[in-house]
Amino acid sequence: MTVAEKTHSSPAVPVRDVPVPDVKRRADRVASHAAGVREMFDRIAPTYDTLNHLLSAGIDVAWRKLAVESLASRPPGPILDSCAGTMDLTAMVAKRWPDCQVIASDFAAKMLDAGKHKAPQAERVVADAMAMPFADAFFSAVVCGFGMRNLADTALGIREARRVLKTGGVFTTLEFFRPTSLATKAFHGVYGRVVLPAVGGMVSGDRSAYAYLQESMKQFVSRSEYEALCAQEGFLVRRSEDLTMGIASLIVAEAV
Repeated sequence: MTVAEKTHSSPAVPVRDVPVPDVKRRADRVASHAAGVREMFDRIAPTYDTLNHLLSAGIDVAWRKLAVESLASRPPGPILDSCAGTMDLTAMVAKRWPDCQVIASDFAAKMLDAGKHKAPQAERVVADAMAMPFADAFFSAVVCGFGMRNLADTALGIREARRVLKTGGVFTTLEFFRPTSLATKAFHGVYGRVVLPAVGGMVSGDRSAYAYLQESMKQFVSRSEYEALCAQEGFLVRRSEDLTMGIASLIVAEAV
């Protein structure tokens, strides 16, 4: 199966204020931000999986399993892995529900290409998570692993997830939110400033890409701010928890 390039046009949607100024400023340069992030992920696609598992010491596999199991309460219907990257979550979802239609969507075609062997039965769609080419209320669940912080407008990304979900559908986010406690701030600071760019640069040959990933965490919303955005965009947060001492977090919301 080849990557399907699709386009989508929709009426302009006013951008609402979000609680963190740094995130709001991204919305002023949506096109350049999206182009830069897409190009960066295309560059690091060949080594992305290796580095993910190395940098997380394999803990990311357990995090993804929790995200997949959170979809068990969804109504019948297709499942979308949004910002699917190299399709680790897609593969887990397809294995867990082999008879379900599963679609992997990402705006970096080379990332999807690098992961297509993991879930060959899943459809791959190159698309922007802020303007997805899917019908309203099409999916029973949307899962997004470590992709929301790369969007220029977080609220718009959440709004799109709500648009494509059925009422009662599940929206699960697995993410590195901006830390708020002293302990997690210290960990993220050292890990992001030293380990991430050094190891990421050594393996991928692209230190600047992994320096960006650290900056994306610093400029993103906190977990509580993300919950507030979900509520603002038509979701009821059913579950919200920190994972592995707050390194990552899981938020499960219902479309209402």
